[in-house]
Amino acid sequence: MSAQALFKPFQLGSLELPTRVVMAPMTRSFSPGGVPNSKVIEYYRRRAAAGVGLIITEGTTVDHKASNGYPNVPHFYGEAALAGWKKVVDAVHAEGGKIVPQLWHVGSVRRIGTEPDASVPGYGPMEKLKDGQVVVHGMTHQDIQEVIAAFAQAAKDAQSIGMDGVEIHGAHGYLVDQFFWEGSNQRTDEYGGSLAKRSRFAIELIQAVRAAVGPGFPIIVRFSQWKQQDYSARLVQTPEALGEFLQPLADAGVDIFHCSTRRFWEPEFDGSPLNLAGWTRKLTGKPTITVGSVGLDGEFLQFMVNTDKIAQPASLEKLLERLNNDEFDLVAVGRALLVDPDWAQKVREGREQDILPFSREALTTLV
Repeated sequence: MSAQALFKPFQLGSLELPTRVVMAPMTRSFSPGGVPNSKVIEYYRRRAAAGVGLIITEGTTVDHKASNGYPNVPHFYGEAALAGWKKVVDAVHAEGGKIVPQLWHVGSVRRIGTEPDASVPGYGPMEKLKDGQVVVHGMTHQDIQEVIAAFAQAAKDAQSIGMDGVEIHGAHGYLVDQFFWEGSNQRTDEYGGSLAKRSRFAIELIQAVRAAVGPGFPIIVRFSQWKQQDYSARLVQTPEALGEFLQPLADAGVDIFHCSTRRFWEPEFDGSPLNLAGWTRKLTGKPTITVGSVGLDGEFLQFMVNTDKIAQPASLEKLLERLNNDEFDLVAVGRALLVDPDWAQKVREGREQDILPFSREALTTLV
């Protein structure tokens, strides 16, 4: 099957993409002091030059004292960091690509000792103690409003430096996602209880971002059913429950849902071949991004897998068939694109045999 479907333009309001290929956000930790440097600029420029239509940056931390959880992660606040991101934007645009930052707060994942302030514990829906020490600060109403304001300001800054939208990281067990789950959110106020109440933090955050950037600026929200701590976890068990969860987020201002799965070819619910992106598109009517082991070979998957079963890679033909059937709108490529910056161009030209194979070294370098 021709790969042409991946290289058709996509338009949603002001967002015009030259291709359907999206670079998935991947933490790289190559920004000392939180500032993207010349290597980071070139890293993103190369992917845009090779046919990636939309780049979603690695997670970038918002301006809150507990937002970061890892070394050398780029900030999305402060004069130096924003100036660095402006150079990234200009380089990507010069190659005809589009780019959005992934706005991120790690929440309770943060550990005491993490930069920039080693004394600050993680922040989360509930307090956690260890040996009498607070290791996770249970967020007050004021804390919640401060974090929401930080996301809104980051989105406004993204708009001001020419970014093409923003993605809110609401997946994988980080702060926004921590509020969704009953196991991590047992609050008894308006931010806890039913899933609808546990979603209130995300809804208010999206509403604040929308208010900050106005009606025409694209907002993407990434969400997941699985968690890094439990790949078999499910936030909802049925399509009906998924629709009830997603519709308030869509109503709050989401333009595109980025539906994080480990393997794009696996059905989300029994009785239908639709994956998470397929169901999300069907239920909300919003465009969706699918993701999950796109373009990865068996060796890579065997290296990465650490749970239930050894995955068998699905061919691009299966992906293209789903894309042609309008199951989803955009396709995010992660590790395969990290290993080979020219992945999209090689696929477009039918040169799959020239795609660079998996290399552990590529995971530790910025090429």
